This record gives sequence, C-alpha cells and structure tokens, in this order.
Amino acid sequence: MLDSRQIYVNNIVFKGGTVIDGTGAAPVSGDVLISGQSIERVGAFETPVDAHVIDCRGLAVAPGFIDSHSHLDLQVLENHADKVAQGVTAEVVGNCGFSSYPAPANRRLLHDFANGLFCGGTDWGWPSAGAYLEKAASSTTTAVFSLVGHGSLRIARVGYQLGQLAERDLDWMEQKLSESLAEGACGFSTGLMYSPGASAPFAELERLCRVVARHQKTYATHMRGYGDRLIEAVDEQLQLARRTGCRLQISHFQAVGPRNWNKQAVALEKIENARAQGVDVGFDCYPYIAGSTVLTQLLPQWSLAGGINGLLAKLTDDAERKRIAVETEASLEQGWTNILIAGLETPANRDLVGQTIATIATRRRREPVEVVFDLIQDEHGRVNMLEMNQSEANLRQTICHPLSCIMSDGFYVKGRPHPRLYGTFPLLLGEMSRERGWLTLATAVHKITEKPAHRFSIPKRGRLERGYFADVVVLDPETVNSSASYENPTLQPRGICHVFRNGVKVLSEGVSA
Repeated sequence: MLDSRQIYVNNIVFKGGTVIDGTGAAPVSGDVLISGQSIERVGAFETPVDAHVIDCRGLAVAPGFIDSHSHLDLQVLENHADKVAQGVTAEVVGNCGFSSYPAPANRRLLHDFANGLFCGGTDWGWPSAGAYLEKAASSTTTAVFSLVGHGSLRIARVGYQLGQLAERDLDWMEQKLSESLAEGACGFSTGLMYSPGASAPFAELERLCRVVARHQKTYATHMRGYGDRLIEAVDEQLQLARRTGCRLQISHFQAVGPRNWNKQAVALEKIENARAQGVDVGFDCYPYIAGSTVLTQLLPQWSLAGGINGLLAKLTDDAERKRIAVETEASLEQGWTNILIAGLETPANRDLVGQTIATIATRRRREPVEVVFDLIQDEHGRVNMLEMNQSEANLRQTICHPLSCIMSDGFYVKGRPHPRLYGTFPLLLGEMSRERGWLTLATAVHKITEKPAHRFSIPKRGRLERGYFADVVVLDPETVNSSASYENPTLQPRGICHVFRNGVKVLSEGVSA
C-alpha cells in the first residue's frame, strides 16, 4: 500500500476515453470512476458533481501494467520512476533464483551472489520474506510482489556448497520456503544457469516445488538452458510440474543462438501439449532479440564453487583456467561477436561498454575467452553483458503466443543497461502492436495486466473492474512507443499520459509525481 499520508481525491473520472479493461476484450468507449484507492464504476454513468475530471478524449484508459519479471529488488525501495514512466504500477521481483532474503549471518555471501543483477551495495539483506515485503510496502512507485529465490535460499543455509545437500539442509530449505510463502511471497524461483542453483539435482527441486503446490503459489524458472539444451530443459520443468502439481512459469522463454533457433517450435509444442493435458504452464518473454545478464553465466557453473573468490582462485591456476576456457568455448551459443559489455564495477574499463568481446579481443590481441577472464579478474566478477540471442521470427512467435506474458527482465548496471529497463511496455504497445501489427492493442494490454496478475495470483489488480485497486494508465494509442535503444537505452517513453496507483497520481503528462 502507499503511504497512508498520501492525499486522495475522493472521486476521479477518466472521461471520454477508449476503455481497455485488461481482459483482452475489444475496447469500448466509456468512462472510469475511481474513489479513493478503488475503482468504482466502468462504462456509461453520470459523472458525480464532486468528481475531478480527466479528459481522455482520443486516449485509451487501461489498468496499470504489471511487470511480472523484474530484478529491481532493491530499487523498488528507492522509488525509481523508470517503470512508472512506462505505465507500470506493480512488479514481481525475486526472479531467476535471486531474492534479497533470507540473508545469511554473513550477508557478504548474498551480496556477492546477487549484486551482479541487483546493482546493490553492502547494506542490504532481510532475514525473511515478511521483513522484505514490509519494507517494500512503503514504495511510492510500484506495488511489490516477491518470489523466494532458490539461490538465495541455498546460500542462506549452506553458502556456496554445490551438489546434493544433506537431508537436514533440505528440510531447512523446505521449512523456510513454506514460511516465506505464508508470509506473503507470491511464489518460488530458480536460476538453473547460475551457481549454486545450477548444481541442484532434480530431487531437490521436486521437494521445493511440492511446497509451492501446497501453498497454491507459482514456480518461475530460469531453466538449465535456452540454447543447445533447450528441449531437455523444458522437459525437466514440465516433469516437475506434472509430478508436483505446481503452477509453472517458464521465464524469458526463447531459443538462443542461430544453431538453436529451430528448436523453439519443438519446445513450444511440448509446452502446448502439457497445457492441453492439464499442466498449469505458461511463459513470459520480453520484446527484444537481445538478453542481458552477468558475464560469469558464460562459464561452467562448477567454476563458481566458493563464489566469486573461488572462481578468481581457479583462474590463477593454469590447468583450471584452461579447463574453464575449453568448456566455455564449447558451450558458447551466440558467438563472441554477439556478446557486448554492458556494465563494469570500476571506472578503469568503462571505455569497453558497448564493445563486443570479439572487438576487444582483436584490439588486445587476446583470445576472446581470455578477455572474459581478464575482465572478470579486473572487476572482481562484476561484469554485465548484452547478448544478441534471438531471431525476429522467433520473437514474434513468443510475443503473440496465447500462453505468454510480456515482462521487462530489467535491471540497472554500472554502464549501459538493456533498453528493456526503460522501454518494454511502450515498445510492446507501439512498435509491436500498432506499427508491426503483431497483436491487437487489447491483446497486448492483456499480456501485461490481467494475464500476469492471474499467473502470479496478484489480487485485485490487472483489470478495470469495480472493487479492484485504482491502478490506471492513460495512454495515447497513436503515439505510445519507446525510442530507447541498445546504444541509447535511457530515453524516456512517449505516449504515457497519466498513471495512478491505488488512486494516487504517480505520473502526469509524462512527468513523475
């Protein structure tokens, strides 16, 4: 909830606009009345005499957007307005196995694990989901919902230990996950391409997913692979859902690298068949061909036993360095020309931001994999990359698919972030819907409102309906778009006119309130 000190206008009418209610139904002309924190009326009604009227002629009125895959676990507490500027009024954090809780006694372990995506310092970490969510409730920008991160859960119990865990440790993780879900976490996430989660056996995941199913929450997964191992990764997750009965959300579904693009249709067919057989499965994606994450994800994850310090020690051993290099090269799916530096911890190498690994290697007269090792050593592991992963045809297939939600997967970096952080939602509505005609505006809005609200059991958000929270976006359907690019990612969106969250104005005429 917003700060109780906020002042509400008792009645506000969004008048004369085109109402897109979030359900996917065709837009209709009508008005929307909000009173305090709630939606009161939608459709045709007499305007209350005491109401403040917002003229929406020529504009569309929609529910506040929900970013169902965000890594702004810390920034939501700092009231950054970059999401609000896109029309986002709620977001789900704790994705890909990274959550800001439960923190171990030595919080440095959690910081070293998560700061590559959290862009955080040394003064964060909460003992429980309840403690984090209590803090997040004070956010004046978005309503915050959180998944319990599997990697964070493991680190809280056994640090950077890899592989099979002792029975007492698994019991502890089950209990802590159950407590977190009872305290309000909306689900559980895994990051199976990040150490230590990558080392978890199927049996461990099955035990934890059974906890999720008992609580009727959502299991969101960054699978074990999206390229060479895409089919096997999808099979594993569908088996987990079948065996445990949990609701499965496959995160940022795609096929990575040209040699794997033809696998996407096969993987999608498996997902569709599982859904037809009663498995509660869906997926999400972002409207860009490029992804972004930490550079260490390119390495075999066993090399991160002992965390970043463990990796750095291995890189000083000639035999270990060679072994890591051979495995990294063998598993590279995009090619070094398609991996760019996005962020670096120190200023010393910042001139490399925006350059490909291949280009840096040529200039330094080093092998590309050695450039990767050099940067990881220089920056103590804190290097972010941008990867050109997908084909346009595959992107269209996932965005338009009836099982997909659209999200940002955005996070801040010390350098040049992926433009999805600043442009996902306007780009979907403008470029993908209006300009390319890939999907109708009503369908696009549905994929960022009611659909993610349903997938993550977010109550009373995602629809323009009486009794729902007064999360409202007014946009210009003729101009809404994003100019944010890989070269200039922080450009502000166009066509988002007004944003209200819980009845409070948080954006007016494109300016944060």
